[in-house]
Amino acid sequence: MKYAHLADLHLGSWRDEKMRYLSTKAFLKSIDDCIARKVDFILFAGDLFNTSLPSLDVLKIVTEKLKQLKDIGIPIYVIAGSHDFSPSGKTMIDVLEKAGLLINVCKGSVNENKELELRFTVDSKTGVKITGMLGRKGQLDQTYYDNLHRESLEREEGHKIFMFHTTVSELLPQDLSFIESLPISFFPKNFDYYAGGHIHHPMKVAYGRGVATYTGALFPGNFAEFEKFGKGGYYVVERNDSTGSNSIMWVPLEVIRHHKVVLPCNMKTPETVTFDLLNHFAGKDLANTVVTIRLQGMLQTGKVSDINFGYIFEKLYQQGAYFIMKNTAKLQSEEFEEVIISQTDPDKIEQEIIKEHLQQVKMFDVETEFNLTTALLTSLETVKKEGETNTDFNTRVESEITVILDYKR
Repeated sequence: MKYAHLADLHLGSWRDEKMRYLSTKAFLKSIDDCIARKVDFILFAGDLFNTSLPSLDVLKIVTEKLKQLKDIGIPIYVIAGSHDFSPSGKTMIDVLEKAGLLINVCKGSVNENKELELRFTVDSKTGVKITGMLGRKGQLDQTYYDNLHRESLEREEGHKIFMFHTTVSELLPQDLSFIESLPISFFPKNFDYYAGGHIHHPMKVAYGRGVATYTGALFPGNFAEFEKFGKGGYYVVERNDSTGSNSIMWVPLEVIRHHKVVLPCNMKTPETVTFDLLNHFAGKDLANTVVTIRLQGMLQTGKVSDINFGYIFEKLYQQGAYFIMKNTAKLQSEEFEEVIISQTDPDKIEQEIIKEHLQQVKMFDVETEFNLTTALLTSLETVKKEGETNTDFNTRVESEITVILDYKR
């Protein structure tokens, strides 16, 4: 018996069209790989989509691929993740299940003791029994685990898989150990495999007679993930019937090349940084490559905006780069000193920050600039009134800002 475990693709999450294309390509390639490996079934442990109501373009591609799986007899078992499940309960997962393209294994009922009793879905080909828990944002799914009736799940005989989409303490990498999480003991015991999603970092740990895993994201979802991993991946699990053990193999899913640069910029000028980046990439083949550039440190002179990113990007695209991302969050300039504030009142803190940065661009006198800035911030904090449409709300805010700007001219 052999099956695949995928999770966390977040289709539709990338704003840039070229990166959205790569994310979709990762989905298509992963399914093609699973077909080539002749898996008996596929598990998808949440967040296939980045929203409960994905775009029609994305949905069209997904349904076509799921139809291919159905036609060749490879079922895909899923749970809703924290992104593709909405508080109202509406999710495209349910629509796709109604169409017979996938099977949501998070099914159950509340018993007389107000406990949640999950039911098993049995794979017709292998006899494997699968169940699982949907994911909710902000660890709201903890309530489900608090009220889960574990006894009925644990006493069930046979090969069993539990799917989850939550943060588990024992599965967290060290750099994420501070975030809120559940202990693995919240899961029912006596399962052979625990197929997890939610944390975008491949991890696995033994639990009872089985193994609990995170696959990591099927495709990186942001700059930091692309910089760290450069690719996504998934697990292929193969059961040895004679020994009763599982062989778990992580399969990297590389849909494009990745070139990473981390450049220390201490005591450098913007011109030097520009030169160093161009020199680093000189003569390199960047065809079909996503480039990530991270700059960090303290510039000797000038501002971050003085670095000629426009020219750098132009050169790299000429060398064939597919897409370029930069991160300057840890790059500082001595021209902007650190703001040290002892106040605890948010309004006072805001005023101190405004005062600290006044007159960097001398268009008004100090008093006019301060009053203009605070008035604009107040206007932008306006919330939508009950029953007000988005169009009316936007028009009202724009009108208020226009009045402020006209008044300050």
